[in-house]
Amino acid sequence: MKINKLKTRLSKNRPMTAVTIRMPEDVVSDLRRIAPHRGFTGYQPLIRAYIGQGLRDDLADLENKPDATKLIASLRKHGVKKESLEKAMAEAGLVKI
Repeated sequence: MKINKLKTRLSKNRPMTAVTIRMPEDVVSDLRRIAPHRGFTGYQPLIRAYIGQGLRDDLADLENKPDATKLIASLRKHGVKKESLEKAMAEAGLVKI
């Protein structure tokens, strides 16, 4: 994550919005039980921490993912067939071109 974005994320004065989410009662019960052991005052801050960590991980993956568009354009320019590119993209788990 970029340093400016990180500084913003660490700010205590960020605007908040209310979100309603339906969760199984046993999950909420487990969150309430775990929260104090993780140093949280309640289960909602624990949920925010879990979501924040997952979001940071996914954003890092997204930001570090190479942009294949330019590579594909260059390979096409050098005569690589579309079928070969599609097969390679599928094998690499990238989106279809």
